[in-house]
Amino acid sequence: MRKIAVVTVGRSDYGLLRAVLREIAATRGLSLRLIVAGAHLERSQGLTVREILADGWQPAARVKVPSADTPEGVSRAMGAACAGFARAYARLEPDFIVVLGDRYEMHAAALAALPFTIPVAHLHGGELTHGAFDDSLRHSITKLSHLHLTANRAYARRVRQLGEDPRRIFVTGSPAIDNIRSTPLLSRPELEADLGLDLGRPTLLVTFHPTTLEWRDAQRQTRELMAALAASGLQAVVTMPNADTGNAAVRRLLRAFAAGRRETRLVESLGSRRYLSLMAHAAAMLGNSSSGLVEAPSFRLPAVNVGTRQGGRLRARNVVDCGCGRAEILRALRRALSPAFRASLRGMSSPYGDGRAAPRVARLLIKTPLPGLTDKRFADLQGGRHG
Repeated sequence: MRKIAVVTVGRSDYGLLRAVLREIAATRGLSLRLIVAGAHLERSQGLTVREILADGWQPAARVKVPSADTPEGVSRAMGAACAGFARAYARLEPDFIVVLGDRYEMHAAALAALPFTIPVAHLHGGELTHGAFDDSLRHSITKLSHLHLTANRAYARRVRQLGEDPRRIFVTGSPAIDNIRSTPLLSRPELEADLGLDLGRPTLLVTFHPTTLEWRDAQRQTRELMAALAASGLQAVVTMPNADTGNAAVRRLLRAFAAGRRETRLVESLGSRRYLSLMAHAAAMLGNSSSGLVEAPSFRLPAVNVGTRQGGRLRARNVVDCGCGRAEILRALRRALSPAFRASLRGMSSPYGDGRAAPRVARLLIKTPLPGLTDKRFADLQGGRHG
Protein backbone atom coordinates (compact mmCIF):
# COMPACT_ATOMS: atom_id res chain seq x y z
CA MET A 1 0.00 0.00 0.00
CA ARG A 2 1.56 3.28 -1.12
CA LYS A 3 0.77 6.30 1.03
CA ILE A 4 0.12 9.27 -1.27
CA ALA A 5 0.28 12.72 0.32
CA VAL A 6 -1.63 15.23 -1.84
CA VAL A 7 -1.04 18.90 -1.03
CA THR A 8 -3.69 21.58 -1.53
CA VAL A 9 -2.97 25.19 -0.57
CA GLY A 10 -5.99 27.09 -1.93
CA ARG A 11 -9.21 27.07 -3.91
CA SER A 12 -7.38 27.32 -7.25
CA ASP A 13 -5.56 24.00 -6.94
CA TYR A 14 -8.31 22.18 -5.01
CA GLY A 15 -10.73 22.64 -7.88
CA LEU A 16 -8.23 20.87 -10.13
CA LEU A 17 -7.33 18.16 -7.61
CA ARG A 18 -10.82 16.91 -6.74
CA ALA A 19 -10.88 14.28 -9.50
CA VAL A 20 -7.36 13.16 -8.58
CA LEU A 21 -8.34 12.75 -4.92
CA ARG A 22 -11.34 10.62 -5.86
CA GLU A 23 -9.24 8.44 -8.17
CA ILE A 24 -6.47 7.89 -5.59
CA ALA A 25 -9.04 7.01 -2.92
CA ALA A 26 -10.68 4.49 -5.27
CA THR A 27 -7.46 2.83 -6.50
CA ARG A 28 -6.42 -0.41 -4.86
CA GLY A 29 -2.89 -0.17 -3.55
CA LEU A 30 -3.02 3.58 -2.91
CA SER A 31 -3.82 5.23 0.42
CA LEU A 32 -4.63 8.95 0.39
CA ARG A 33 -3.16 11.40 2.90
CA LEU A 34 -4.59 14.87 2.21
CA ILE A 35 -2.51 17.82 3.46
CA VAL A 36 -4.53 21.05 3.65
CA ALA A 37 -2.54 24.26 3.92
CA GLY A 38 -2.31 27.96 3.21
CA ALA A 39 -5.36 30.01 2.26
CA HIS A 40 -7.73 27.09 2.98
CA LEU A 41 -7.19 27.71 6.70
CA GLU A 42 -7.49 31.51 6.62
CA ARG A 43 -10.82 33.11 7.52
CA SER A 44 -9.83 36.21 5.52
CA GLN A 45 -9.56 33.98 2.42
CA GLY A 46 -12.95 32.36 2.90
CA LEU A 47 -11.88 29.42 5.12
CA THR A 48 -12.25 27.12 2.12
CA VAL A 49 -11.27 24.07 4.18
CA ARG A 50 -15.03 23.92 4.78
CA GLU A 51 -15.58 23.01 1.13
CA ILE A 52 -13.04 20.19 1.48
CA LEU A 53 -14.82 18.86 4.57
CA ALA A 54 -18.22 19.18 2.86
CA ASP A 55 -16.85 17.02 0.03
CA GLY A 56 -16.18 14.29 2.59
CA TRP A 57 -12.38 14.54 2.89
CA GLN A 58 -10.68 14.46 6.27
CA PRO A 59 -7.28 16.19 6.22
CA ALA A 60 -4.43 14.02 7.47
CA ALA A 61 -2.52 17.21 8.30
CA ARG A 62 -3.12 20.96 8.33
CA VAL A 63 -0.27 23.35 7.66
CA LYS A 64 -0.86 26.94 8.73
CA VAL A 65 0.84 29.55 6.57
CA PRO A 66 0.85 33.17 7.79
CA SER A 67 -1.20 35.59 5.69
CA ALA A 68 1.07 37.80 3.58
CA ASP A 69 0.57 40.91 1.48
CA THR A 70 4.12 42.25 1.12
CA PRO A 71 7.35 40.86 -0.34
CA GLU A 72 8.82 40.43 3.14
CA GLY A 73 5.62 38.79 4.36
CA VAL A 74 5.56 36.33 1.46
CA SER A 75 9.22 35.41 2.01
CA ARG A 76 8.59 34.80 5.71
CA ALA A 77 5.46 32.79 4.89
CA MET A 78 7.49 30.56 2.57
CA GLY A 79 9.85 29.71 5.42
CA ALA A 80 7.00 29.01 7.83
CA ALA A 81 5.29 26.83 5.23
CA CYS A 82 8.45 24.80 4.66
CA ALA A 83 8.72 24.11 8.39
CA GLY A 84 5.05 23.14 8.59
CA PHE A 85 5.29 20.69 5.70
CA ALA A 86 8.42 19.17 7.24
CA ARG A 87 6.47 18.41 10.41
CA ALA A 88 3.66 16.86 8.37
CA TYR A 89 6.01 14.63 6.36
CA ALA A 90 7.85 13.48 9.47
CA ARG A 91 4.56 12.34 10.98
CA LEU A 92 2.82 10.93 7.88
CA GLU A 93 5.88 9.28 6.25
CA PRO A 94 4.34 9.28 2.74
CA ASP A 95 5.72 7.22 -0.15
CA PHE A 96 4.81 9.89 -2.70
CA ILE A 97 3.94 13.59 -2.50
CA VAL A 98 1.67 15.14 -5.13
CA VAL A 99 1.90 18.88 -5.78
CA LEU A 100 0.24 21.03 -8.43
CA GLY A 101 1.08 24.28 -10.12
CA ASP A 102 3.21 27.16 -9.02
CA ARG A 103 2.21 28.91 -5.81
CA TYR A 104 4.84 29.78 -3.21
CA GLU A 105 3.14 27.55 -0.62
CA MET A 106 3.30 24.65 -3.08
CA HIS A 107 6.98 25.37 -3.70
CA ALA A 108 7.55 25.11 0.06
CA ALA A 109 5.82 21.71 0.02
CA ALA A 110 8.18 20.42 -2.69
CA LEU A 111 11.27 21.93 -1.07
CA ALA A 112 10.49 20.44 2.35
CA ALA A 113 10.37 16.96 0.77
CA LEU A 114 13.96 17.16 -0.47
CA PRO A 115 15.82 16.17 2.75
CA PHE A 116 13.32 13.35 3.35
CA THR A 117 14.12 11.83 -0.09
CA ILE A 118 10.41 11.42 -0.71
CA PRO A 119 9.51 11.32 -4.44
CA VAL A 120 7.45 14.28 -5.63
CA ALA A 121 4.93 14.09 -8.49
CA HIS A 122 4.21 17.49 -10.08
CA LEU A 123 1.07 18.32 -12.06
CA HIS A 124 0.88 21.28 -14.47
CA GLY A 125 4.63 21.70 -14.88
CA GLY A 126 6.26 23.22 -17.95
CA GLU A 127 3.73 26.05 -18.27
CA LEU A 128 4.45 29.77 -18.53
CA THR A 129 2.95 32.81 -16.80
CA HIS A 130 5.23 35.68 -17.73
CA GLY A 131 3.60 38.25 -15.46
CA ALA A 132 4.08 36.36 -12.21
CA PHE A 133 7.05 35.18 -10.17
CA ASP A 134 5.05 31.95 -10.03
CA ASP A 135 6.76 31.25 -13.37
CA SER A 136 10.09 30.81 -11.56
CA LEU A 137 8.48 28.84 -8.74
CA ARG A 138 6.88 26.40 -11.18
CA HIS A 139 10.17 25.63 -12.92
CA SER A 140 11.87 25.31 -9.54
CA ILE A 141 9.20 22.78 -8.46
CA THR A 142 10.00 20.86 -11.65
CA LYS A 143 13.64 20.58 -10.58
CA LEU A 144 12.54 19.43 -7.12
CA SER A 145 10.18 16.79 -8.54
CA HIS A 146 10.71 13.24 -9.78
CA LEU A 147 7.58 12.48 -11.79
CA HIS A 148 6.11 15.03 -14.22
CA LEU A 149 2.42 14.90 -15.11
CA THR A 150 1.88 17.59 -17.74
CA ALA A 151 -1.28 18.98 -19.30
CA ASN A 152 -0.07 19.13 -22.90
CA ARG A 153 2.71 17.90 -25.19
CA ALA A 154 4.13 21.43 -25.48
CA TYR A 155 4.51 21.57 -21.69
CA ALA A 156 6.08 18.12 -21.63
CA ARG A 157 8.70 19.34 -24.12
CA ARG A 158 9.49 22.29 -21.87
CA VAL A 159 9.96 20.04 -18.84
CA ARG A 160 12.35 18.00 -20.98
CA GLN A 161 14.16 21.23 -21.89
CA LEU A 162 14.68 21.85 -18.16
CA GLY A 163 16.88 18.76 -18.07
CA GLU A 164 14.37 16.20 -16.81
CA ASP A 165 14.61 12.54 -17.75
CA PRO A 166 12.10 11.89 -20.59
CA ARG A 167 11.23 8.54 -18.98
CA ARG A 168 9.75 10.48 -16.05
CA ILE A 169 7.65 12.90 -18.15
CA PHE A 170 4.04 12.01 -19.02
CA VAL A 171 1.21 13.88 -20.73
CA THR A 172 -1.86 13.21 -18.59
CA GLY A 173 -3.93 16.28 -19.46
CA SER A 174 -5.29 18.62 -16.83
CA PRO A 175 -7.51 17.14 -14.09
CA ALA A 176 -9.49 20.39 -14.34
CA ILE A 177 -11.23 18.87 -17.38
CA ASP A 178 -12.02 15.71 -15.39
CA ASN A 179 -13.58 17.91 -12.73
CA ILE A 180 -15.82 19.63 -15.28
CA ARG A 181 -17.00 16.26 -16.61
CA SER A 182 -17.74 14.83 -13.16
CA THR A 183 -19.30 17.84 -11.39
CA PRO A 184 -23.13 18.01 -11.39
CA LEU A 185 -23.76 21.64 -12.29
CA LEU A 186 -26.46 23.81 -10.80
CA SER A 187 -29.39 24.62 -13.07
CA ARG A 188 -29.94 28.22 -14.06
CA PRO A 189 -32.89 28.64 -11.62
CA GLU A 190 -30.82 27.13 -8.80
CA LEU A 191 -27.90 29.43 -9.54
CA GLU A 192 -30.17 32.48 -9.84
CA ALA A 193 -31.71 31.71 -6.45
CA ASP A 194 -28.26 31.23 -4.93
CA LEU A 195 -26.80 34.47 -6.31
CA GLY A 196 -29.96 36.59 -6.31
CA LEU A 197 -29.42 37.53 -9.97
CA ASP A 198 -31.40 37.16 -13.18
CA LEU A 199 -29.04 35.24 -15.45
CA GLY A 200 -31.31 36.03 -18.37
CA ARG A 201 -29.32 39.27 -18.45
CA PRO A 202 -25.76 39.04 -19.82
CA THR A 203 -23.57 38.31 -16.80
CA LEU A 204 -19.81 38.44 -16.42
CA LEU A 205 -17.74 36.18 -14.18
CA VAL A 206 -14.92 38.44 -12.96
CA THR A 207 -11.75 37.17 -11.27
CA PHE A 208 -8.77 39.51 -11.01
CA HIS A 209 -5.58 38.74 -9.07
CA PRO A 210 -2.52 40.93 -8.46
CA THR A 211 0.16 40.30 -11.08
CA THR A 212 3.06 39.50 -8.77
CA LEU A 213 5.80 40.96 -10.97
CA GLU A 214 3.72 44.15 -11.17
CA TRP A 215 2.31 44.22 -7.64
CA ARG A 216 3.08 47.91 -7.19
CA ASP A 217 0.69 48.63 -10.06
CA ALA A 218 -2.11 46.39 -8.75
CA GLN A 219 -4.31 49.24 -7.51
CA ARG A 220 -4.19 51.16 -10.79
CA GLN A 221 -4.91 48.01 -12.78
CA THR A 222 -7.87 47.17 -10.54
CA ARG A 223 -9.29 50.68 -10.87
CA GLU A 224 -9.07 50.46 -14.66
CA LEU A 225 -10.83 47.09 -14.64
CA MET A 226 -13.60 48.40 -12.39
CA ALA A 227 -14.01 51.51 -14.56
CA ALA A 228 -14.42 49.33 -17.65
CA LEU A 229 -16.92 47.11 -15.85
CA ALA A 230 -18.95 50.13 -14.72
CA ALA A 231 -18.92 51.59 -18.23
CA SER A 232 -20.11 48.31 -19.72
CA GLY A 233 -23.28 48.41 -17.63
CA LEU A 234 -23.16 44.63 -17.37
CA GLN A 235 -24.21 42.47 -14.48
CA ALA A 236 -21.26 40.76 -12.80
CA VAL A 237 -20.26 38.21 -10.18
CA VAL A 238 -16.83 39.21 -8.83
CA THR A 239 -14.66 36.77 -6.86
CA MET A 240 -11.94 37.88 -4.48
CA PRO A 241 -8.22 37.52 -5.40
CA ASN A 242 -5.74 34.90 -4.22
CA ALA A 243 -3.37 35.56 -1.32
CA ASP A 244 -0.71 37.18 -3.52
CA THR A 245 1.45 40.25 -2.90
CA GLY A 246 -0.80 43.31 -3.06
CA ASN A 247 -4.07 41.44 -2.59
CA ALA A 248 -5.27 43.53 0.38
CA ALA A 249 -5.44 46.73 -1.70
CA VAL A 250 -7.25 44.90 -4.51
CA ARG A 251 -9.77 43.57 -2.00
CA ARG A 252 -10.47 47.05 -0.63
CA LEU A 253 -11.08 48.40 -4.12
CA LEU A 254 -13.40 45.55 -5.05
CA ARG A 255 -15.43 45.97 -1.88
CA ALA A 256 -15.79 49.71 -2.51
CA PHE A 257 -16.84 49.09 -6.10
CA ALA A 258 -19.47 46.48 -5.23
CA ALA A 259 -20.97 48.48 -2.35
CA GLY A 260 -24.40 49.70 -3.38
CA ARG A 261 -24.24 48.23 -6.91
CA ARG A 262 -27.31 46.05 -7.31
CA GLU A 263 -25.93 44.56 -10.53
CA THR A 264 -22.70 43.34 -8.86
CA ARG A 265 -22.27 40.38 -6.52
CA LEU A 266 -18.97 40.17 -4.62
CA VAL A 267 -18.08 36.75 -3.21
CA GLU A 268 -15.00 35.50 -1.39
CA SER A 269 -15.12 32.11 -3.09
CA LEU A 270 -17.83 30.52 -5.21
CA GLY A 271 -16.52 27.03 -4.59
CA SER A 272 -15.88 24.63 -7.43
CA ARG A 273 -19.49 23.66 -8.20
CA ARG A 274 -20.89 27.20 -8.24
CA TYR A 275 -17.88 28.50 -10.17
CA LEU A 276 -18.23 25.90 -12.91
CA SER A 277 -22.01 26.36 -12.96
CA LEU A 278 -21.60 30.07 -13.49
CA MET A 279 -19.14 29.41 -16.31
CA ALA A 280 -21.90 27.39 -17.98
CA HIS A 281 -24.37 30.31 -17.76
CA ALA A 282 -22.20 33.45 -17.98
CA ALA A 283 -21.92 35.58 -21.10
CA ALA A 284 -18.14 35.90 -20.68
CA MET A 285 -15.27 35.86 -18.21
CA LEU A 286 -13.22 38.94 -17.38
CA GLY A 287 -9.93 39.20 -15.49
CA ASN A 288 -6.65 37.32 -15.38
CA SER A 289 -7.47 33.93 -13.88
CA SER A 290 -5.99 30.79 -15.43
CA SER A 291 -9.52 29.35 -15.45
CA GLY A 292 -10.30 31.54 -18.44
CA LEU A 293 -7.65 29.62 -20.37
CA VAL A 294 -7.87 26.14 -18.81
CA GLU A 295 -11.53 25.53 -17.94
CA ALA A 296 -13.44 28.09 -20.03
CA PRO A 297 -12.73 26.41 -23.40
CA SER A 298 -14.73 23.37 -22.27
CA PHE A 299 -17.78 25.64 -21.93
CA ARG A 300 -17.12 27.51 -25.22
CA LEU A 301 -17.05 30.57 -22.95
CA PRO A 302 -15.42 33.81 -24.16
CA ALA A 303 -12.69 34.99 -21.78
CA VAL A 304 -11.24 38.51 -21.77
CA ASN A 305 -7.73 38.06 -20.39
CA VAL A 306 -6.42 41.32 -18.92
CA GLY A 307 -2.72 42.14 -18.64
CA THR A 308 0.37 39.96 -18.51
CA ARG A 309 -0.37 37.51 -15.68
CA GLN A 310 -1.16 34.62 -18.04
CA GLY A 311 1.42 35.58 -20.66
CA GLY A 312 2.88 32.49 -22.34
CA ARG A 313 0.15 30.03 -21.36
CA LEU A 314 -1.49 28.02 -24.16
CA ARG A 315 -4.72 29.57 -25.41
CA ALA A 316 -7.77 28.24 -27.19
CA ARG A 317 -9.63 30.62 -29.49
CA ASN A 318 -12.07 31.63 -26.71
CA VAL A 319 -9.45 34.03 -25.25
CA VAL A 320 -9.35 37.74 -26.10
CA ASP A 321 -6.16 39.32 -24.75
CA CYS A 322 -5.99 42.99 -23.85
CA GLY A 323 -3.99 45.49 -21.81
CA CYS A 324 -5.01 46.93 -18.45
CA GLY A 325 -6.49 50.24 -19.69
CA ARG A 326 -10.24 50.70 -19.45
CA ALA A 327 -10.64 51.51 -23.15
CA GLU A 328 -8.75 48.35 -24.15
CA ILE A 329 -10.82 46.24 -21.77
CA LEU A 330 -14.09 47.65 -23.13
CA ARG A 331 -13.04 46.95 -26.73
CA ALA A 332 -12.12 43.38 -25.79
CA LEU A 333 -15.44 42.91 -23.98
CA ARG A 334 -17.40 44.13 -26.97
CA ARG A 335 -15.59 41.64 -29.19
CA ALA A 336 -16.02 38.74 -26.76
CA LEU A 337 -19.74 39.43 -26.36
CA SER A 338 -20.47 39.74 -30.06
CA PRO A 339 -22.66 36.99 -31.56
CA ALA A 340 -20.04 36.44 -34.27
CA PHE A 341 -17.32 35.71 -31.71
CA ARG A 342 -19.52 33.31 -29.74
CA ALA A 343 -20.46 31.54 -32.95
CA SER A 344 -16.78 31.17 -33.83
CA LEU A 345 -16.28 28.98 -30.74
CA ARG A 346 -18.50 26.16 -31.99
CA GLY A 347 -16.56 22.95 -32.29
CA MET A 348 -13.64 24.33 -30.30
CA SER A 349 -11.57 21.81 -28.35
CA SER A 350 -9.54 22.37 -25.20
CA PRO A 351 -5.73 22.23 -25.36
CA TYR A 352 -5.77 20.86 -21.81
CA GLY A 353 -6.86 17.27 -22.30
CA ASP A 354 -9.77 14.88 -22.69
CA GLY A 355 -11.11 14.64 -19.13
CA ARG A 356 -9.30 11.40 -18.25
CA ALA A 357 -6.25 12.82 -16.48
CA ALA A 358 -7.03 11.51 -12.98
CA PRO A 359 -6.95 7.78 -13.91
CA ARG A 360 -3.64 8.34 -15.69
CA VAL A 361 -2.22 10.08 -12.62
CA ALA A 362 -3.35 7.29 -10.26
CA ARG A 363 -1.95 4.62 -12.59
CA LEU A 364 1.45 6.32 -12.65
CA LEU A 365 1.47 6.75 -8.86
CA ILE A 366 1.03 3.01 -8.38
CA LYS A 367 3.13 1.69 -11.28
CA THR A 368 6.20 3.94 -11.09
CA PRO A 369 9.05 2.03 -9.39
CA LEU A 370 10.16 3.79 -6.21
CA PRO A 371 13.75 2.48 -5.85
CA GLY A 372 16.17 5.03 -7.28
CA LEU A 373 13.42 7.52 -8.13
CA THR A 374 14.90 10.28 -5.98
CA ASP A 375 18.32 9.84 -7.60
CA LYS A 376 17.98 12.58 -10.22
CA ARG A 377 20.44 13.26 -13.00
CA PHE A 378 20.37 16.19 -15.38
CA ALA A 379 19.31 14.87 -18.79
CA ASP A 380 21.04 16.91 -21.49
CA LEU A 381 19.25 17.57 -24.73
CA GLN A 382 20.59 15.68 -27.74
CA GLY A 383 23.91 17.18 -28.69
CA GLY A 384 24.41 18.74 -25.24
CA ARG A 385 27.85 18.63 -23.70
CA HIS A 386 28.66 17.03 -20.39
CA GLY A 387 30.82 19.06 -18.04
